[in-house]
Amino acid sequence: MKLATWNINSLNIRLQHVLDWLAAHPVDVLCLQELKLADDKFPHEAFAQSGYHAVWAGQKTYNGVAILARQAGRDSVRNIPGLEDPQQRALAWTIPAPGGDIRVICVYCPNGQAVGSDKYEYKLRWYAALREWLKGELDLHPRLAVLGDYNVAPTDADVHNPEKWEGQVHVSEPERNAFFSLVELGLADAFRLFEQPPKTFSWWDYRQLAFRRNAGLRIDHILLSNSLAGDCKACEIDKEPRGGGQPSDHAPVIATLGD
Repeated sequence: MKLATWNINSLNIRLQHVLDWLAAHPVDVLCLQELKLADDKFPHEAFAQSGYHAVWAGQKTYNGVAILARQAGRDSVRNIPGLEDPQQRALAWTIPAPGGDIRVICVYCPNGQAVGSDKYEYKLRWYAALREWLKGELDLHPRLAVLGDYNVAPTDADVHNPEKWEGQVHVSEPERNAFFSLVELGLADAFRLFEQPPKTFSWWDYRQLAFRRNAGLRIDHILLSNSLAGDCKACEIDKEPRGGGQPSDHAPVIATLGD
């Protein structure tokens, strides 16, 4: 079984990118972030024609998340329970799978803008609320996968130039602590379960030829509960879509579970 995540940076612009990628990489579950469209504009019929069921939480112009799955899910939850927040950033769905249902949570964590800003403080509050939610979800769903754009590069190995980025948003100590507070619940960073090529990233700025220079960050992650991590056979980042025409600034991340 394959689970994937991709910040698509506008589904209106890149729907065909997603459909083409799914045709070439028929994963079982795909989590999307930054839909940037309202609920009634979500192209569910196009995904249905490609063999995918969907749930989504849309928002005009900004944010928005979706989960696509080959098997219809159940018990969807939109947004973090108990957190009053108009921004559409989290979605959960329980997906049938070999070996037992998997609770899939798709997250688009706040960017934070700049260390010390109001948006940065919001990011840390949002992470704290996410941690409390995931703690309860793990109790209910031992087979839990949390996929998305976390907007945190966990270690210097996930940064193209750690000295240049030191102390900035995405790599600041409070943000990294917030990320690892999720891991400490009993979640594993699937990418780091395996030996990986150095300087492997999932996001590159559109400016200054960043992708061509591989000046990126690894900020898109798949976190797996212990029971799923033990069954994970591979995790990789597919850079190919980032090099295509009119790409998202993010690349898909794919984890393979089982044989």
